[in-house]
Amino acid sequence: MAERKEGTSCEISLKDQGNEFFKSGKYLKAAALYTQAIKKDPSNPTLFSNRAAALLQLDKLNKALDDAEMTIKLKPEWEKGHFRKGCILEAMKRYDDALASFQIASQYNPQSQEVLKKIKKINQLVKDSKRAQEVENMRSNVDMAKHLDTLKPEMSEKYGSEESWKDMFSFLVETMETAVKSWHETSSVDARVYFLHDKEKTQTDKYPPIVNIDKAFESPETHSSCFPFLRQYAEESFSRAACLVAAKNIISYPQVWKGQGSRKWKHAQNDGFFVQFESPSVRKLWFIPSSNEKGQILCRDPEILDVGAHEVVPRLFKEKTSQS
Repeated sequence: MAERKEGTSCEISLKDQGNEFFKSGKYLKAAALYTQAIKKDPSNPTLFSNRAAALLQLDKLNKALDDAEMTIKLKPEWEKGHFRKGCILEAMKRYDDALASFQIASQYNPQSQEVLKKIKKINQLVKDSKRAQEVENMRSNVDMAKHLDTLKPEMSEKYGSEESWKDMFSFLVETMETAVKSWHETSSVDARVYFLHDKEKTQTDKYPPIVNIDKAFESPETHSSCFPFLRQYAEESFSRAACLVAAKNIISYPQVWKGQGSRKWKHAQNDGFFVQFESPSVRKLWFIPSSNEKGQILCRDPEILDVGAHEVVPRLFKEKTSQS
């Protein structure tokens, strides 16, 4: 489609000078020359389109959008105006609106490869943007309770008292959620054991509810000296349950994911962390894998493991088989 010619040689000169400055990356000077030309020919869509392009490069997006709208108003069926508008909306990250503009441009010039490439690009950006929002929602709305719901019947059967097992369940959920949020923020978790103390018996000034075990996984020797201490701590503090959290990447020993075969360990080289729940009647172990998606660290759903095959530490409480 032919562009409208300017009315005088002066206007042509102003536009051509603007084009030369635009080509050399001097967008401010280009925009100023297009403005001078517009004053002489305010109904010329090409001048508004060119100034919109210069303003886009200067990141003056609202003014650029106004010029694109004026281009369309002056010449509605010229694909360049709609294309220009789409580029500006893309820069504004208004991808749905940008896509609509590029599609209109394609209707007026179906053969334009430039337009078709933009449509393909925006479709991908829309898809990526939606996925990025989904990832952010998953990162900010951590809900471990729904993943642990199947544990409730077993806890109820083993502990009977609703108050007793619900306290344990809440303790486990809170510990897991705290670990997931830490991983999302820092890509790490502190190696710790969290204890659920007895509200009436535990001397909280003597036995804090958190024990750091960052050195426990350095060697077989440090590991073997750590878990007897934890057993004694659990007994002397009258703890009802404990929850160990440790990142896979800090565990030199025991590397419980090695030598188990693909049938038992299904997470390959995935980064992540372990959560091991200990109580007199219920023992559970999860691995929470993580991945990098859309530039964000995302914890995946917790995967239940065979605690007998993969335990990070041995049993911390004396086993009880009957309700207490």
